[in-house]
Amino acid sequence: MYINRGTPSCLAVRLIFTTFAVMKLKLRHILLAAGLILGGRASAQVYAEQVLAIGRNVLAMDDYVLAIRYFNQAASAKPYLWDPYYYRALAKLMLDDFHGAEQDASKAVELNKFKYEGYRVRGFARLRLGLDSAAVADFDRGLSYAPADKYFLYYKGIAQASMKQYERADSTLDELLSLYPRFEEGYSTRAQAHLMAGDTVGALGDIDRALRINGNMTAPRLMSADIALRQSRWEDAALQLDSVINLLPTDVSLYINRAYARYNADDWPGAMADYNYALDLEPANYAALYNRALLRYQVQDLRGAKADFSAVLEQNPDDFPARYNRGLINLDLGEFRTALADFRLIAGRYPRFYPVYYAISRAEQGLGNNKAAADNFFKANDMITRYTSDPTHYKLDRPTIQSGSTREQSTEKDLTASSEPEDVMEHFNELVTISQTEQSTPLYGEKLKGRVQDVEMRVQPEGAFALTIFDPTDELRPRSETYAELTDINSSRWLSEPLYLVSGSTTPQDAARIDELFALTQRLDAREQQAGLRPIDRLERAVANTALKNYEGAMEDLDKALEANPQFVSALLQRAYVRPLLEKAEQISGAETSGAEGRMLAEAAEREALQQAMADYDAALRIDPRLAHAWMGKGCLLYQGGDWQGADECFSQAVALRPDMGQALFNRALSRLRMGRKREAMSDLSRAGELGVVQAYNLLKKI
Repeated sequence: MYINRGTPSCLAVRLIFTTFAVMKLKLRHILLAAGLILGGRASAQVYAEQVLAIGRNVLAMDDYVLAIRYFNQAASAKPYLWDPYYYRALAKLMLDDFHGAEQDASKAVELNKFKYEGYRVRGFARLRLGLDSAAVADFDRGLSYAPADKYFLYYKGIAQASMKQYERADSTLDELLSLYPRFEEGYSTRAQAHLMAGDTVGALGDIDRALRINGNMTAPRLMSADIALRQSRWEDAALQLDSVINLLPTDVSLYINRAYARYNADDWPGAMADYNYALDLEPANYAALYNRALLRYQVQDLRGAKADFSAVLEQNPDDFPARYNRGLINLDLGEFRTALADFRLIAGRYPRFYPVYYAISRAEQGLGNNKAAADNFFKANDMITRYTSDPTHYKLDRPTIQSGSTREQSTEKDLTASSEPEDVMEHFNELVTISQTEQSTPLYGEKLKGRVQDVEMRVQPEGAFALTIFDPTDELRPRSETYAELTDINSSRWLSEPLYLVSGSTTPQDAARIDELFALTQRLDAREQQAGLRPIDRLERAVANTALKNYEGAMEDLDKALEANPQFVSALLQRAYVRPLLEKAEQISGAETSGAEGRMLAEAAEREALQQAMADYDAALRIDPRLAHAWMGKGCLLYQGGDWQGADECFSQAVALRPDMGQALFNRALSRLRMGRKREAMSDLSRAGELGVVQAYNLLKKI
């Protein structure tokens, strides 16, 4: 039942390398070829054409998110033009928003069916969405206008191979290479199609042709390594990966995969060196940490293995194979109480996973609890006896993890996990490899700057709205949020500075602005001593104290402002925002949360704060039922409490009132992912990205 410290018997995970070649046509070249980069234009242009022209230049400079903002404006001004939809589709393509790109390209094709570029973009988007037959139809339509177009033929061959129409794919790629005999990507793609059809000899021939044209291509070498791994030629696989690493020395996945090949070749020091270097490049890499932990365990570096498994569990506490292995290591180290804590967590989640009871028995015996040790030992024996007598009736638990062999750090836990978990009983002592995802799917161009979806970020809900004294306007979200009462406050000039409405944190990052906030609170303190404060003054000081994280002071002012004017919508919104923050701050600052009773008190206090915040939002909505920002705040509270359906309804109300509220669209997408409504979520994410919520593209890529 314990980890095998000899050679693992189940190192069967194989590398998945390049599925299709990566085209090298840069977006700038596409624009130049179509005459789309501005040279000189007459100054007298209508607004839409000016915005469109700026957007095209921004797109050529690879700032895709900002370009989308310009194309939004052009499409709004002149919705009958095909250009804004086409360029926006192209920008979304570069951001891996294939659903949004497909919709925009369809609109462009609808408006002008003779512009065949629209078929190329839509076909590519459909290819990436797995709509292969629809993609082929688009490529055929494009070929009817441009029969010798290199990329229509190239993508068509990819789509046909994906549909397992290998003979048709071979014919299409043959036609492509007869027209463009020096197109190395065509040979690489045909090699992959041969591999998919089981023709290793044909694949090797095309790999050789591609490398003769361009010896620096990585995709053919990765395919060669894949073939070597399939044939258990571990040294050859490692040599092929050596050559790719020389070309891509900072690609962490290559070191992890070479370590796998080296491990199978019994080069354990080489495998360990690769894992160490991978973690130098990316210290939190999940697969490298997990694999190094297993390797360290096998060479009896118990402390090192424990540290790596602990790092894995910090990223994903639900990785039960990692937790089980860490428990076994603690048994070997004689740290029985720590081991017992891990084993009890597993038993709580999988009460019929019999090996854990043998492990608990060992831990209890180590602590001198012989009766508990015997009870757990016999419990495991009894499970096995009953199972062997009637396996159908007495089933055993088999712990699961997210499907797929790649263990990566989760972002917004389980949002993108498969609904079909993989049986991992045999994975307790199995190394894993990184799938070459970035190189196994076709790109519409090179990986360029501006691909914000490639920037690793922690996906989290957009925050509720709160007031600030600083203008939140930026390039991506140029319009400040407002509502009726806030407009009245700012137009009346009751305050020395206008108030703005922002989503999320209101705390500025630079020292100068923080000094401004302190100066404002001091001025208001002095005014209070001299003449007292109006409710509007108390709101202003509460806004400043919120940004300074003086939540207690902010709450005091907001309470007094609402005592004087219970209909003060802005104070209700701000107090609803501050209440949960104040409760959290009190817990951090030394609330009595130790022990079970303390934790129960803290949880009760947190629930009460959320309920009071909800009451404030409800009060604001009774005064102004069309206050979308209050619906957004309610949705955030419900999401935080795990009520996905309720959160979805509130975010939907906000979107109905304000269709351009990207924050509500993004949060609704998160709620719908939680409920398994993936297609609706993707549509919301695409729209949220259009509206400037950059993390929407990161999540779209993960999905």
